[in-house]
Amino acid sequence: MGTFERYLTLWVALCIVAGIGLGHLLPGLFASIASAEVARVNLIVAVLIWLMIVPMLLKIDFGALGSVRQQWKGVGVTLFINWAVKPFSMAALGALFIGWLFAPLLPAGEGPSYIAGLILLAAAPCTAMVFVWSNLCEGDPAYTLSQVALNDVLMVFLFAPLVALLLGVASISVPWDTLLISVVLYIVVPVIVAQFVRQSVLGRGGQPTLDRLLARLGPVSLIALLATLVLLFGFQGEQIVAQPLVIALLAVPILIQVYFNAGLAYWLSRRFGVAWCVAAPAALIGASNFFELAVAAAISLFALKSGAALATVVGVLVEVPVMLSVVAIVKRSRGWYERGATA
Repeated sequence: MGTFERYLTLWVALCIVAGIGLGHLLPGLFASIASAEVARVNLIVAVLIWLMIVPMLLKIDFGALGSVRQQWKGVGVTLFINWAVKPFSMAALGALFIGWLFAPLLPAGEGPSYIAGLILLAAAPCTAMVFVWSNLCEGDPAYTLSQVALNDVLMVFLFAPLVALLLGVASISVPWDTLLISVVLYIVVPVIVAQFVRQSVLGRGGQPTLDRLLARLGPVSLIALLATLVLLFGFQGEQIVAQPLVIALLAVPILIQVYFNAGLAYWLSRRFGVAWCVAAPAALIGASNFFELAVAAAISLFALKSGAALATVVGVLVEVPVMLSVVAIVKRSRGWYERGATA
């Protein structure tokens, strides 16, 4: 992990401060940015989201799907966590903490929007940072690549109906047209563009040329993420200054669901005799979120100033330190894992 990625939480915190300050100093600029919309999609934010997502998708080799059969137990565990457990556990935790326990401490009427943001955060598995986590815990790179490629394919078909189902259960109105536009704009088209560029680059110069391109685009992706956060907090600044407790309260269900899903994936892998080098990244893939997509979808569905957008940003804030702690846990528990794993 590079210096920039290692201190991502610090940069996010600085963007919070910068966004709040700029929102107060330049309200007219932020109003102009908010008005640049087509079909409820903010054009400036859409460009930034693309700059975030496409470089990450360039790393995905869908040819790796052929190796899924070799690690079918680990793949099965992660698919179960990603699609059958994590979105539903987050919806339940959101209802428990945001909709009930913390409701008196939150701004009136914002609870459903916060819950929607948490659902969006959990409904798509991470496709980029998991490569970093897997590398840090010495995970099997072939498994990680094949699992991420498979999740990317599944997201195209499952993200919209899963989000719509959980938002409906939470009694949150589902704007289907905007949801489908978000899926096409932030999943389908970026996947197609990234794979076209990937194949073109590989055809011209092979893997070394692609590696050089990825090295140049990596900082662009993170800078676009941070710029998006400045915009979000520029719009959310007044609410955050007035309600600083909101950030901490939103972090509670996110933290619980990360450790719960990581622990469940790790335990199931041990129970089914999955090799530790697969179980470690399985736990990390099962717990982490595709927060770039969540931010984009929240903005499209509920607008820049919404509680949903703020909830997804809190996911960005806690992602790095929490996932690093999961990496440390699985590495330190390797002996325990291998003593109890049964084929």
